[in-house]
This record gives sequence, C-alpha cells and structure tokens, in this order.
Amino acid sequence: MIKSVIFSLACTCWVAPYAAFAAPYAAFADEAKPTEAKPTGTEQKNAERRTRIDWAEIKLSGSYPEHQQMPGLFGELVEGLSTCMERLHQAARDKSIKGVILHIDGVEIGWARLNELQSAIAEVKAAGKPIWARMNDGGNKDYLLAAACDRILMPESGTLMLTGLRAEVMFYKNLFEMFDVKADMLRVGAFKSAAEPYTRSEMSPEFRQEMEEILDDYYATMVSQIAAARKLSEENVKAFIDEGLLSPARAKELGLIDDIAYHDQVSDLIAHADKSLDVRIRADYRRKVASTELDLFSLMELLSGGSSQTTSTKPRIAVLRLEGAIVSGSSPMSLFSEASISSDRIVPLIEKIGKDENVKAILLRIDSPGGSALASDLIWRALEATHKPVVASMGDTAASGGYYISMGADAIFAEPGTLTGSIGVVGGKIALDGLMKKFGVTTSVIQRGKNSGVMSSVTTFSDSERETMQRMLNTVYEQFTQKAAAGRHMEYAALEALARGRVYTGRQAKELGLVDQLGTLADAVAYTRKLVGDEAGLLELEDLPKAQSPMEMLMGQTTPASQPLADLAAFLPESARPALRHFSVLRQITDEPVLLILPFDVRFE
Repeated sequence: MIKSVIFSLACTCWVAPYAAFAAPYAAFADEAKPTEAKPTGTEQKNAERRTRIDWAEIKLSGSYPEHQQMPGLFGELVEGLSTCMERLHQAARDKSIKGVILHIDGVEIGWARLNELQSAIAEVKAAGKPIWARMNDGGNKDYLLAAACDRILMPESGTLMLTGLRAEVMFYKNLFEMFDVKADMLRVGAFKSAAEPYTRSEMSPEFRQEMEEILDDYYATMVSQIAAARKLSEENVKAFIDEGLLSPARAKELGLIDDIAYHDQVSDLIAHADKSLDVRIRADYRRKVASTELDLFSLMELLSGGSSQTTSTKPRIAVLRLEGAIVSGSSPMSLFSEASISSDRIVPLIEKIGKDENVKAILLRIDSPGGSALASDLIWRALEATHKPVVASMGDTAASGGYYISMGADAIFAEPGTLTGSIGVVGGKIALDGLMKKFGVTTSVIQRGKNSGVMSSVTTFSDSERETMQRMLNTVYEQFTQKAAAGRHMEYAALEALARGRVYTGRQAKELGLVDQLGTLADAVAYTRKLVGDEAGLLELEDLPKAQSPMEMLMGQTTPASQPLADLAAFLPESARPALRHFSVLRQITDEPVLLILPFDVRFE
C-alpha cells in the first residue's frame, strides 16, 4: 500500500521512584538476612574494635527503558531508568552508606540516558561520597560511565574496548532486486534520507554529510569527557582510542584506569590496609527482587495490576513519559516487545489530566523516533487543548513525529546527545508483484479512476499516482513546518531552512533554536516548578501512563506479535538485529497512511 512517511535518522534526571505495585513479591536485595552465622568470641571482640563502614554496590547493565515497567512472575523486576536513578539518589542520601561501587556490565543506552546516569553519579559525588567503577570488560558507553567516577578497577584478564565511534546503516536495494521487490519512494527535503535503505545501496552525499556531522559531535563529546575526567590532553585521548583494544595493564599505564583488581579485592582497596575498618559491601543496593513464592492472591494482584490512567487527586505535575514508535489506534506488540505510543491510549489520558484542576502543568519526557503522522498530530493537538503549561524533555531520540509532539511546548529541553529534528516527509510503497510472480501468483486488475492504484501493494506508481502522492507529501510537509515555526516563534522561511529532513544532536539543535535549553529531566522538572510558582517543590510528581498490567495488555491487544521473528531475534547479537527491525518499519508503511519515523538500523557505537 502507498504510505507517506516522515522518517528521522536516529540511532536519557530527577526521576520519581518506581512505585512497585507488587509489594508482596518484592524485597530489597541488600536487606539483612535473618540466618547469618553468629561470630565466635574472638571474632566478636575483633569486630567490636573495628569500625564498620558500608558501601553500596549497584550494577548497571542493559537498556534502562524510560517508561514504567511491570514485574514478571518469578524473575527479577525489570529495571527502568527511573528505578536505577532513584537507587543512586538513595545512595547519595543514605547516611549509612559511605561510598558507592558501580558494577558496569554492558550498558545498552543512548547518549541521553548516558547523560542522565552521569548526572546521578555527579549527585553522589556532590554528597561527599566516593564512587568507584568496576568492569570486567568495557565498551565506549561503559567507559564513559566509569570515567565519571572517582576510581576505575578492572581485573587483569579484562579488555577495555575504547575503539571510537562508528555509524552503520544497512541498505536493502540489492536484496529487493534479488526478489523482484520494488521500493517506490518519494520525499520532501534533500536530507530526508529515511527511504534510502530501500532505494539505494549506499549513502547519498547529503545523508553522508549529515551522519558525518552527527558523528563528529558525538566523538568530540566522548574525547572531551574522557580528557576532563582523567586529566589527559584531548590529543592523547585520541591517540589512546586509536590503539583500539587495551589490556588493563596498558589502560593503567595510559592513565585510563586506576587499579587492576578482582571483585574480592575491592573491600581491601577501600580499607587501604587499615585493619581498624570493617568494610561491608551491600550488593544490589535497594534493588527489588521478585519472590519465588507466589500464592493465589499475589497472582491475581500481579495480573490485574492498577489502572494505567491517573489516580492521584493531589495538586501535582503530570510527568508524561512517551517512549517508542508513535502509532494510531491500539498499541500492537512490536517485534522486540518495545514500547510504543498509542494515540488511542495517550490522547484520552491527556484530555483527562487537562480537565483536572489539580494538575498544574504537564512535563513530557519524549524518547521516540516518531511514527504515525495522524497520531503525532492528535497528541500534539490534545496537549495544545489542555491550555496548561507544557514543558518537553527529550531523551535519546525525539525526531520527526517525536519532535512534532514536543514543538508546541512552552519550553523544550534536550540532552546534548539527543537526536532530534528530522522535519521532513518520505512517502511511498513496496510493490510485490514481481515477488508474487516468482511464486506463481498473478494479479488481474479492474479499476475506475486513474489513481485507484495509489494504495495498491502490487504495482509501482503510475505517473498520475506519483503526482498525487507528491502533492500529498508537500501538504504534510507544509503542515509540519508551519506548526514547527509557530511553536518555535520563528519566521517560516528560517524554520523551513532548518527542516528539509535534517537530523541534529541536542547541542546542534540548541544552537539553531530548535530547542530552548540543554539539560536533564531534573533540569526540566526544576524549570516546570518555577513556571507554576512551585520553587519550594511542594507539588507531587506523577509518572504517567502507569505500567499496564498483564491483563490490561491482553485485553487491549488487537494486533498479534510477530512471534517467529521475535523468537529468532532473541538469538541474534544486538548488532544483527537492525535488519529484522526493518520488518517493523515495513509493517508500519503498510498499516499507516502517513508516517513520521526513523530507520531503526542507524547505530552510533
């Protein structure tokens, strides 16, 4: 079918504590166990002469999604970004904790979430507490987190993979030709390159220029952060990066880490040979773990959960977390079980909080590559119609449709590494007639009206169909740019010159006036409080939408997941998954008349 697509190219903080609804199932991993062995008389006397100091250990691993998470039946609770941030905040405030150890083990986060976690590390340091990092192996993002700490430890068998940055984009034109599939795409904007993976075998000059500028910005950030944290010159940092894989011994020699040590030696390093200290490391500090015992009452509570709608009646600021592709209608399960932003779910929620006099402002936290143009516009309009102060905070990505829903805010905050912009339009369809003929399937057509085949997935556009399609794309582009210009209080010509499908980092967008300030979610919260006269911080912060319960997800599910592909994806390395993610893109092209979305295989690692 023909679809008009607005794609972006993109690869997050005060955060309210995660409200664990399943209290019967959860406990804190670092809570004291009642069955500890009693010390002997000699050990008791020695312990009485020693001073106990407690350090918190927090493991950082995985992707840390922005939206609220639901627990599984028996596994650990899924840890989102807000939960992890709150654990670090608690460690900073906990008077019984004298220091923090971060066990960094393969984080899969974007540049904005990296910045959020670095801000939480800075809070621990500001509280006067040392914070150390230990890694077995470490990649770029792992090391940038570790470098924000006071001290870095690695075992002698580890590897520091400080290899620089690389952007990889997969192209499928040759694959389509092998199967006689034709991608017939149109666009508005020279830099609107989202359809290139389907129509080209390599980057266009405009696409390459755009990616080079973004990669330069990220690389400069990476080098400057390491140089500042490790007190090295930027020239030396670049030289160290060019060495590639580093052994811990070499990394220590270069000043990139501080100690070569195993996990069991950490306590001795903290004590620093002081026999009067009794160092206790509280593993998995304040992490909720699920119980292995599940009675009928607990099971029913888990399945039913709570409403995803607002339930508070207190004066408050609504923190609306929007993560994932933007879809119209119900929210189908994605290939990778990723979050999505359903207009059918979000618009009624916005309308409800808009009518609530106790909601004094709305704070958007957006991490979205975009999606349905219709859904993006409906969400944008719902926010406009509340007539409440709206502040937007951008996460890893707020591009195309993600930028659309934020552009009417009273103020827009972006992280330095946010990918945003991508104000442009791509439209088209995938014609399958050639592929079907290979399998012996032919199609007979009877039509009335010269453009009746514009939505057909059998043939490419006729000249007349291409003309009407381009006219529609031009209209969508004009609507997008007109609303963006109004939201940013810019002359249309000035805004349009910045549009044309071009993608920017948050730092670049700030210089160009597409966002107002660079800052974390915590900065956006502070600004919102000031906007409504709540400098004292008395207003409650309510995270919305609430996590859906398994029962709510089941009852609201109308589109089946691509289970065979999902099963296959589970066995693939992360680097190989972008190819499968394009099935989700192609499905959206088939299902949605107009899209504002990114190609999912652009990676900056």
